[in-house]
Amino acid sequence: MPFANIKLPEGVADAARKEEIIHRVTAMFVEYFGERARPYSMVLVEDVADGGWGRADETLTMEKMGIKPTP
Repeated sequence: MPFANIKLPEGVADAARKEEIIHRVTAMFVEYFGERARPYSMVLVEDVADGGWGRADETLTMEKMGIKPTP
């Protein structure tokens, strides 16, 4: 079963954008593995609280990265 776990900063993607991500990732799985993969494809889109993640020993925030939340 193909599985993708997409983590985004909380507030940067609305429901429509998350749905688009799910459709496009599923389409990619089908492109690679064939149509038989569609019913078994799992795409999880998770919101991560601001400051709840980091890279290279630095806590990242939306402000540090210059990202503005979706209104």
